[in-house]
Amino acid sequence: MAASGGRLLYRCPQSKAVDAVRWLRPISAFDRFIAAAVHDTDTDTDTCSSAVEIHSVNLSFNPENPDHSRPLLHLRSSWPSPSRISSLRTSETRQKHLDGGRECVSVGEDGRVNLVSIAEMRLDHRLVHDSQGLVSYTAARWGSQAEFATGGFGFGLQWWDQRKPGGLVSQFKGWLYLEHAIDYPPLMSHKEGYPNNKVGGSSGTVFAWDLRRQQEPILLSGVGPTGTGQSTSESEVWEVQYDIHTQSSSTSAASSTKILPVMMCSEDGILAVIEQGEAPIELLAEDCAINSFDIDPQNPSDVVCCLEWETIGILLRQRRAISAYS
Repeated sequence: MAASGGRLLYRCPQSKAVDAVRWLRPISAFDRFIAAAVHDTDTDTDTCSSAVEIHSVNLSFNPENPDHSRPLLHLRSSWPSPSRISSLRTSETRQKHLDGGRECVSVGEDGRVNLVSIAEMRLDHRLVHDSQGLVSYTAARWGSQAEFATGGFGFGLQWWDQRKPGGLVSQFKGWLYLEHAIDYPPLMSHKEGYPNNKVGGSSGTVFAWDLRRQQEPILLSGVGPTGTGQSTSESEVWEVQYDIHTQSSSTSAASSTKILPVMMCSEDGILAVIEQGEAPIELLAEDCAINSFDIDPQNPSDVVCCLEWETIGILLRQRRAISAYS
């Protein structure tokens, strides 16, 4: 356990490499669970060595007397995967993601964009776009039931709308960065039809892309062609998420045009919160990469992250910052 600046970090060593983590929706007020994508690098390649594990979380840990405390994480179940898992998503409802004809967007380094659905107990896929190898896609994210964004190297960011002929409606290709992660505001409204996307990429770059000003992204971290932002990291940014906890400190954030705070993690071990026009808040500075993180939607002050050195970390921030402006 480590404490700094009103924050507590609990490190939970694992026997396998952890590639991604997500909080799961609690069954009751007293139950908390996380999902982790793990990979055993010590097993033979001929055997299944990857899995999704479900852990229960016990935050009744007693730092004054660790010997009399229960384990912080307890493995509840495991599902073996035939291949290594690079990304995890969870649902806020009990309805399965692909029920009722819903589709999953799939992108790859071959430059193809596909929509995958389940029909009569089989997987069906529909090719949306094939760049013939001119674009290498590395990130995709739904914005609504009909719209999604893709990012990669070659042509930057794209915004797709299945209701429009051809699908592609907007594109930004002004910066030669490799995008790894895309996120949207937690309560994104399409009344005006202009979502504001957060993007994390190479060289510590994090920027916001507003479709109303498609060729004028707002740089939050890193170096862009028009200037330099706060240098939070100098390596690959693996994940970005809107920080619900920090945004509560601004009563007018939701109604103003100011970009909401964003949390990011990077290859050089940085977990930080960045905000337009503000100095970055460094939450963690590790000696290894932080591969993934997730903010608990039920308790936004709590963050789970996975470190490259086979460790799951649980970061607890002061909760009074949430209620001070509610």
